[in-house]
Order: sequence, then C-alpha cells, then structure tokens
Amino acid sequence: MSRLARVTDTGVGRALRARVGGWLRVLREDLWTVRADPLPPSTWLRWLPHGLVCLAAFGVTVAGLGDMMDNGHLSYGPALLVAIAQGGAAVLGLWRPVPAWWLSLGAFFTGAVMLHRRLDIDLETYTWPWTAAGIIGLLLVLLLLALRVPTRAAVAALAVTALVTYGLEKLWVRVDHDATGTIAVALATLVVVVGTALRGRREARAQLVEQTTLTAEERTRRTLLEERSRIARELHDVVAHHMSVISIQAQVAPHLVENPPDELKENLAGIRQNAVEALTELRRVLGVLRSEQPGPGEEPPGPGGGNAAHAPQPTLDRLDALVENTRAAGREVTTEINGERRPLPPGVELSAYRIVQEALSNVLRHAPGASAKVRLTYRSDGLEVEVVNSRPTGPASPSKGAGHGLLGMRERVAMLGGTMTAHPWHWDGFKVTAFLPDTPPADATPGSDQITYYFPDPDPDSDLEAGTP
Repeated sequence: MSRLARVTDTGVGRALRARVGGWLRVLREDLWTVRADPLPPSTWLRWLPHGLVCLAAFGVTVAGLGDMMDNGHLSYGPALLVAIAQGGAAVLGLWRPVPAWWLSLGAFFTGAVMLHRRLDIDLETYTWPWTAAGIIGLLLVLLLLALRVPTRAAVAALAVTALVTYGLEKLWVRVDHDATGTIAVALATLVVVVGTALRGRREARAQLVEQTTLTAEERTRRTLLEERSRIARELHDVVAHHMSVISIQAQVAPHLVENPPDELKENLAGIRQNAVEALTELRRVLGVLRSEQPGPGEEPPGPGGGNAAHAPQPTLDRLDALVENTRAAGREVTTEINGERRPLPPGVELSAYRIVQEALSNVLRHAPGASAKVRLTYRSDGLEVEVVNSRPTGPASPSKGAGHGLLGMRERVAMLGGTMTAHPWHWDGFKVTAFLPDTPPADATPGSDQITYYFPDPDPDSDLEAGTP
C-alpha cells in the first residue's frame, strides 16, 4: 500500500467513519428509547386535544378491524390484534411518542405480511401495504412524534417508515393491488413538516417568554442600581459637607481655649487629620460615582460649564420653588404643613424633598389635568409626607422611559427605616404616603418589606411598574 493510500485511509476515511458513527449514535439515542415525553395540555382548551386523539384512535381501531375482516378476509383474532395496535399507538403517542411510532410501524408490518397472502382474493381493489385506517393511525403517531422530538429524530422516523414501505411495496409483490405506499409516505412527510414547524414555533415562543422575563428582571435590576447610585451620590455630598465642618471645627477649636493642653491639641489634630483623610476618600468615591453623563434625574451641564450634580443638595426649604415649578406647568398644587416645623437630619430633608419631587413628576406624566396636594406633618418621631392627586381629565401619553419614580421613593424610605404606601385614591386618583423617622428604628432592619403598593393594572412602561415589589 502506498503512502498516499495509507494517509487517505487513516485521515479522511477515519474522519468519515467517526462522523457516520456519531450520527448513528445520535439516532439511536433519539429513536431507541422508551422515555416519557407527555403532550402538555393546551393553554386554552386544556385536555381537548387528548380527547380528540383518543377518539380518533378508537375510530382507527374499529375501522381497521372491519376493513381487514371484510375486505382483507382476515380472521377476527389477527385483525383485532393489528387494529388494537394501530389505535393504541396513537394513544401511547400522547405520553411516549418514540415507542408509539415503533408500535405503529410494527403493527403496519405485521398487518401487511398477513394481508399479502390474501391479495389474490380481491384483485386490484384492496389497499396494500397500508390500509386506510393504518394511514390515519400513522399520521397521528408521526404528528405527536414531530411535536416533541428533535427534527433529526422525526426525519429519521419518516425515513425508516418510507424504507419499510418501499421494501414491502416494490420488492415483495406477487399480484396486482391498489398500492398505497406513495400516498402514505407523501402524507407522512406533510405531517412531519407541519409538526416540526409547530414544535419550532412553540420553542420560539417559549424562548421569547424566557427572554422577555430576563429582560424585565434585568431592566428592574438596572433601574434599581441606577437609583441607588443616584441616592449614594446625593448622600455623599451631605456626608462630605459634615466632614468638612468637622475638619474646620477641629482646626479652630484650639484657638478658642486659652493655653490648651498638648493632649487636647494632639487629639484635635488627630480628629482633623482623620476628617481630612475621610473627606479625600469621599471625593474619590464621588469621582467614581459621577460620570460625564448625568445620572437619572440629574440635569446636564449648564452653559457655564458647571453641573447640577455638584450643586448643594436640596432640602425642604426649596419646597415652595418645587411647587411653583409644577404650577408653572399648568397644574393646580396646594401645600399644607401640620405640626411645628423644625430642622430635620439632612438625609430626611433630602429624601422628603425627592419624594415630593418624584410624586409631582408622576402627576405630570401619568395624570393629565389632575390637581395635586402636598401635605407635610411634623411628628415627634419623624416626618410624614403625603402627595395626593385627583382624577385625570384625559388619558396619559405612553411613557418612553423605564420609569423608576416609585422605585426611588422606595429606596429612600427603606434606607431611613421608614414606611410607605402607594395606591389608587378616590375616583382614579393616586396617593403616596411616606413616614421618615428622625433616626432609623434599632429593632427593625430597613428594607422593601416595609413598603406597601397596590396597583390594579400597572402600565408596563410607567413608574407604577418599577415600584411594584
């Protein structure tokens, strides 16, 4: 043997044999199995398809028995056995499609062999090798098979069926007969194509639903992270301000005492040094959190090159200006302050302002023509914020953004250990109520479980969806 022959045999030949062997192993795993693969109930019709298949299987059994006994001149016993196998294969196909196909093919082959000896009794009138009932049973089985097995397995089953039909019809014929092999194979091919297409459509829809679910979850997660980043940027500003005050006070304190002891100077110097280092780290974190692109709710850089993100964080002292801006947009807004107004911690002031701001923004976006009322109630242990809007006068325009106004409220309230409710109000209005404690409760862990929502039919593109727990 030449070197070229050895190379061809060990190279191309070996690769070809390996590929063919792999195909055969895959087909054996697909077709030589008895695993259960039940047909799921229909979404709308529930078990109606199963009932129709069982009814058709009963018809195949009865029709096949009468046909083989009357026209094929078979005795009752063999004819009943073949008919039950043909009808039972269709029922078995509801749960185990591959064994059902083997049963249908075996029943067909057995019946064809028994009827072949009686073809000369009724020349050119009896259908062979497939009977009419047998063709219907085969189509049911192949349809159930193609709906639930891979395309390669359905095609392989069709090919084996065609080969067996061809072998009986073309290679084992003694007398004239009404041949049904061609029409049986043609109809079987059509059924396999339809079943494979339906299976592909069902898988595509399932993948679409899964992808939609993952996209919605990722969208909610991204919105949550964006809102938390925005809150972190705002609170870092507040903390940085206090650290700057601590640093200045620690630097000035020794000059306010006559002949301060060295220990006091040393401690104050250490306090100032720690404050300066903490302030430096805060500025580094702020540099990371703030990017060139403004975050959610931030304004783009102004003409002077400044950025609104670097402006002092708002407090309730700017509530009147916020309300005036809403009124300038053509809405009627009233304010009510109950209790003795007093300074609150910066985080509470900032969160209360943002909650009112987001609630009024939701009124502008989702309640055209509605009026709003803002109520602040100063309690001994914190601040209660309430924003109520009346019934809108027209339909809201579709929202193009992800919408995370209520999500931002939820995060701010949970951060402070407060409580919040957001739900429809009288005559299609909406009400948001939040309580922000002066200090978070020591016996409770702030979280979203303290937030209550009730939305009868949220808009998937609105802030309502983003706030739904």
